[in-house]
Amino acid sequence: MLLATWNVNSITARLPRLLEWLDDTRPDVLCLQETKVADGAFPTAEVGELGYDAATHGSGRWNGVAILSRVGLDEVTAGFAGEPGFPEVEARAVSATCAGVRVWSVYVPNGRELDHPHYAYKLAWLAALREALGAELGASDRLAVCGDFNIAPTDQDVWDPAEFLGSTHVSAPERAALTELLDLGLTDVPPRALKGRPFSYWDYRAGMFHKGMGMRIDLLLLSRALASRVTDAYIDREARKGTGPSDHAPVVVGLATES
Repeated sequence: MLLATWNVNSITARLPRLLEWLDDTRPDVLCLQETKVADGAFPTAEVGELGYDAATHGSGRWNGVAILSRVGLDEVTAGFAGEPGFPEVEARAVSATCAGVRVWSVYVPNGRELDHPHYAYKLAWLAALREALGAELGASDRLAVCGDFNIAPTDQDVWDPAEFLGSTHVSAPERAALTELLDLGLTDVPPRALKGRPFSYWDYRAGMFHKGMGMRIDLLLLSRALASRVTDAYIDREARKGTGPSDHAPVVVGLATES
């Protein structure tokens, strides 16, 4: 199985690039974040022409997540029990079973600033996600949680740790919340970069992509049963190039067939 995740930062703006990437890469399952469309406006027909079914959870202009699968799409669930809102519950998580693997696409709140109410919301959202994933792992040992976590796991996952002092994405409480997810029995699969350091996000400003000033915040967390089957993991930096890209690149993981 080829499993991937990509924050497309508007599926409407990025649709031609997405369709080209799907046709070239042919992942079995692709998790999307920041689709920024309501469910009825999702390009289901267009991805369907390439052989993909779509599970979507979107409300319009902001947020939005989806799972595209060409290996089946069952038991689709939008959101999760206990999910907090800001102030209302947002479209930040969708899950489905794909060829026997329980797949989650998540878009963790940004947090904005350490003293902002959105930061407290981010931590509360992660705590609720931990409870929901604990229940999932109790039901299945084949779980993949993929998406934009808006957390750089370590200082090695940002271009310059000094530039992030006192900001979100690297704070101790955020990293502790991520560690608590891993402590459930999940593994953060370390990807390689096709060029440069293995970052998945580069701000649009000031040529940061070309300068290598990025972060690794797009993660695939796999249960132990899946992590033991990883054959390859990489960040497709090429997809961040060209005209009108997302500010994120796809992260791709290959899984060997079960023996």
